[in-house]
Amino acid sequence: MSIYSAMRTSTSGMAGQANRLGAVADNVANVTTVGYKRGEVNFSSFLIDPGPSSYTSGGIETNVRRLISLQGSLRTTQSATDVAIAGRGFLVVTDSEGAFAVTRAGSFVTDGQGRLVNTAGYYLQGFPIDDGVIPTAVAAGFTGLETVVIDTRSLAVEPSEAGSIEANLPSTAAIVAPALLPSANAAGAQFSGKTSLVAYGNLGEQVVLDVYFAKSAANTWEVTVYDAATAAPGVSFPYTAAALSTTTLVFDGTTGRLAGASPTSIALTVPGGQPLTIDLSRMSQFATGFTMIASSVDGNPPVAARSVEISEDGIVSLTYETGQRVAVYRLPLADARGTDWLRSRSGEVFEESAESGDIVLGFPQSGGLGRTVARTLEDANVDIADELTEMIDAQRSYGANSKVFQTGAEMFDVLLTLKR
Repeated sequence: MSIYSAMRTSTSGMAGQANRLGAVADNVANVTTVGYKRGEVNFSSFLIDPGPSSYTSGGIETNVRRLISLQGSLRTTQSATDVAIAGRGFLVVTDSEGAFAVTRAGSFVTDGQGRLVNTAGYYLQGFPIDDGVIPTAVAAGFTGLETVVIDTRSLAVEPSEAGSIEANLPSTAAIVAPALLPSANAAGAQFSGKTSLVAYGNLGEQVVLDVYFAKSAANTWEVTVYDAATAAPGVSFPYTAAALSTTTLVFDGTTGRLAGASPTSIALTVPGGQPLTIDLSRMSQFATGFTMIASSVDGNPPVAARSVEISEDGIVSLTYETGQRVAVYRLPLADARGTDWLRSRSGEVFEESAESGDIVLGFPQSGGLGRTVARTLEDANVDIADELTEMIDAQRSYGANSKVFQTGAEMFDVLLTLKR
């Protein structure tokens, strides 16, 4: 009977509008939720083939989906571990049990173990950077990912590997006999200049290097380096260990600069440290006394990290008190062909579904993926004005469907009161 079908159809309409209002309620409630994606209810008709002499009404079907691909507005924050994505892609996270998901909610802070976790309790994942080797490719699935751990209390050491000396050697200096050159390491060794450099070993320990300059022939100077820790107390020579390195500089007697065939550096290995090359290319030989102009050696003792930085290509770095920057992780971005069909889970995270296709990984700013933006969060893609309009429309549509149901009920009452 068509009265029954009309009542069923209006009931279907009221249920659909109730779903619509529920989506509006969720959207309004989450208007300030970071990374929230607006939900909407789409309607489609459900028709029943009518008979030859009567119309049988059908109803509606509802389909709920989220506008995941629609980006919310970005706003800056003061937290260095807040991160948003400008463009396509998702951050990869895991829950407390290690199950993977993807999200746009990048409000991360460090927990008691230094792990980056967002407000929904999901841990940020990244590829570790070992020995400065930055990953440039990803394997299938989530293989190789680790929870990003940031410990600003950690210490870092930079062993010395390069240095330089700029000085003037006196052209009028006396030539030293071979037996008394510093390289001979004899008591009473003679030299025209000396300086000391502070280098750092593998553990950040200070190593003092004594550098001697002695004239061995006309326009020719021997440069010898010793470990100061092996010097004889009070007099230096003889050292208890052989010289770390020796080289010979040859000067042009006309210009006072190094001759073209002369070495321009001296190489040695820092005791307990790394190979060190000291640049001597700016040495000079003029008719004045030994004059130190400048000297330097890189490296640093153990220092604490002072800040964390996330670059636009997903590199997570620690910056130490000396200004040294060490890359520790690279963040991947996830993507799927059917982004809007990803399955939603609590906490603004998503997982793949049959409709979305497989989730694949790449790196920011490659393969059409967006860039990671530090000190930034993505707001919900909800417009309050649109939601209020939807709410009013849902209310009116619900009322209209209820009127149809009410009319059908009244007609049914009339039918029941008919008498023969």
